[in-house]
Amino acid sequence: MAKEARTVARGSSGIVAALTAAAVVVVGLLAYQASANAPDTVAPKPKASSSASAGTGHAKPKPKKDPLAVPASSGTGMRVVYALGDRRVWLVDAKDKSTRTFKVMPSAVSALPGTYQVTSRSGTVTGSDGVPIEHVVRFATTDDVAIGFSAAQDGSMESPDPTLKAGGVRMSRADGNAVWTFATVGAKVVVVP
Repeated sequence: MAKEARTVARGSSGIVAALTAAAVVVVGLLAYQASANAPDTVAPKPKASSSASAGTGHAKPKPKKDPLAVPASSGTGMRVVYALGDRRVWLVDAKDKSTRTFKVMPSAVSALPGTYQVTSRSGTVTGSDGVPIEHVVRFATTDDVAIGFSAAQDGSMESPDPTLKAGGVRMSRADGNAVWTFATVGAKVVVVP
């Protein structure tokens, strides 16, 4: 009988040990879930990093770049800014504030980054791709191809045929009208990458 009692006691201690281990795992899991869902008012504060500002102990959030902001590399003063990579144009007033920004369809031949001036304008013509266009504002020449802003009279902004040596940067008719009004002969045009 004593032998049986010892065997039962050993078996019971194994069960108790297994139940204790399972309880520790469950408590640990519940504690983790509770800390992950705790509101900021009770969650532990993160330790200050080496990038923390002096005196406050809190890291400054990195400012987010406004995707519609005028490119910093575009200079100052009244100008038309054309960002090749973003396929976007800004009309910028004399106080360096954007009065309008919009997407464009780049031409098959692009101007190189740099500063230009509007050299000529045409109210309505047929583009080198055969499309009737309006409000043509020319500002550069690349490989003997005139580069300028324009709007298709039918409002289309299709991708240019890469086999044509065309320099028309297409935009909507409303945006073309805004560029026509803003960019007279001699106006500054800045092309950025």
